[in-house]
Amino acid sequence: MKNKYIDLIQQTFEFPNDEFTVEDGQLEWFNIPLMDVIKQYGTPLRLCYLPKIGANIQRTRRMFNVAMAKVDYAGDYNYCYCTKSSHFSFVMEEVLKNKVNVETSSAFDINILESLHDSGNLDVNTYIICNGFKRPQYVENIQNLIAKGFVNVIPILDNKLELDLFKQSEDSVMNVGIRIASEEEPKFDFYTSRLGIRYNDIIPYYKNRIQNDPHVKLKMLHFFVNTGVRDTLYYWNELSKAVNLYCELRKICPDLDSLNIGGGMPIQAHLDFEFDYEYMIEEIVAQIKNICMNNGVPEPNIFTEFGSYTVGESGAMLYSIVNQKQQNDREKWNMIDSSFMTTLPDTWGINQRFVMLAVNNWDSEYERVNLGGLTCDSEDFYNAEAHSNAVFMPKIKQNEEQYVGFFHMGAYQESLGGYGGIQHCLIPGPKLVVIDLDENGDYFTKLFAKEQSYKSMLKILGY
Repeated sequence: MKNKYIDLIQQTFEFPNDEFTVEDGQLEWFNIPLMDVIKQYGTPLRLCYLPKIGANIQRTRRMFNVAMAKVDYAGDYNYCYCTKSSHFSFVMEEVLKNKVNVETSSAFDINILESLHDSGNLDVNTYIICNGFKRPQYVENIQNLIAKGFVNVIPILDNKLELDLFKQSEDSVMNVGIRIASEEEPKFDFYTSRLGIRYNDIIPYYKNRIQNDPHVKLKMLHFFVNTGVRDTLYYWNELSKAVNLYCELRKICPDLDSLNIGGGMPIQAHLDFEFDYEYMIEEIVAQIKNICMNNGVPEPNIFTEFGSYTVGESGAMLYSIVNQKQQNDREKWNMIDSSFMTTLPDTWGINQRFVMLAVNNWDSEYERVNLGGLTCDSEDFYNAEAHSNAVFMPKIKQNEEQYVGFFHMGAYQESLGGYGGIQHCLIPGPKLVVIDLDENGDYFTKLFAKEQSYKSMLKILGY
C-alpha cells in the first residue's frame, strides 16, 4: 500500500530531481543533508545556497547569447541584478563575481555600491541603472557615484520633473533613461502603472527637454510589466509597444542605443512548475530584431533586471513542528517554531506559494494538515500548495521531531519581513546560515547571523 509521504511526492511530481533527493527518509537539497544542518544550528533557520546564484546568472546569459546568435542580433546583452531582491553582502558579492551590472531603487542602494567598490568587489565600468522615484538624497548619492568615476551610471527618469534635480556642470554630460508607464493587465485595479512617463508624453518630452540640451543624452528606454515575463498576448503586446516606441525615438535620437525590458523572469514555485525559458528568450530577441528591421533602425543593446530569478531559488527556510492541535473534526494544525508573517511575509501578503517539503520522516504515512505560525494574527498560516488546496505532511509520531522546509524563498522575504527589526508579537528573527562549495566541491556552512536576542529588540524599542 503506497501511503507513505515519499509515495505521495513521487506519485505527484517528477521526483527526485537535480535539486532534491531523499536518503534514508531525509531530504537533501543540492546534495546537502538538511538534517545535519539542523543538528548543527537548530531551527528556525534561514539558508542561502550561494552556488545557485551564479548558476542562474550564467544560464540566462548563455540563453540570451544563443538566441542573439540564431538571428544575427547586432546588439549586446547586459544582465543587471535587481538589488532590492536581496541586499545582503554575501549575495551582492556572489552576484558581482559573475561580472554583472546592477539596478538600484533608492538612495541607500548607492551607499551599498560605494562599500562594494571600496572592498574591491565593484568596478567603475559597471552599468548602474538607477530606477525609482528620485528623492533628494537619492539624487545626491547618484551624483556622488558619478563624481567617484563611475562612467556608466544611468538614472532612469520616472517623471517629467526628475531631470531638473540633476545639476550638471558646464563641461559634463549625463546619460539618462526614460521609464515607460506600461499598461497593466485588465485584472488590475488600475489601467496604467504609477511608475514612469506615459507613452504619448515621451517623444514630446524628449524633444522639449533633452534633444537640444548638450548636457543630457538619452541612452535607454525602460519598460516593465507587473505580471513579469509570461507567454501571453498581454506581455507580447506590451513588449511590441515598447520596441515600436524605441524605434520612433531612435529615428530622432541617435544617442539612444539600449532597451531595458526589466525583470519578472519566473522561478519555480512548486515541483511541477514548467516554463520554457529558452523559447521565451529566443522569442523576445527575435521580436525586438524584427520590429527594428521593419522600422529601419539598429537593434538596441538589451538590458534585463532579474532579481527574484537571480536569488530566489538560492533561499530556504527550515522550521520545527513544535505542536499538533486537532481543532475540529476536519482541521489539524501543525504549529511551527516561528511565524509565516515575519519570515515568509509573501505567503499571507500576496498569497505566494513556495516549494514546501518535509525534511525528515519520508518513510512515514502522510496526513492532511494546516501549518500555523506563532503570532496571534489570524492570517499567520499556510494551508494550500500551488498545485492543490491542501498541505500534506508525514504523520507526527510520539517523541519524534518533525521538520519542514520552504524553498525558493530567497528574494524579498527578509526586507519585507523587516529582518533584524521588530517583528509581530516580538517573534525573534531566525539564524541565517550561508552555504558554499570549497575548491573540492564539498559544501561548507557559515553562520552569518545568530537568532535575534531580546537585548537587540529592547534597544530598538528604547529600553
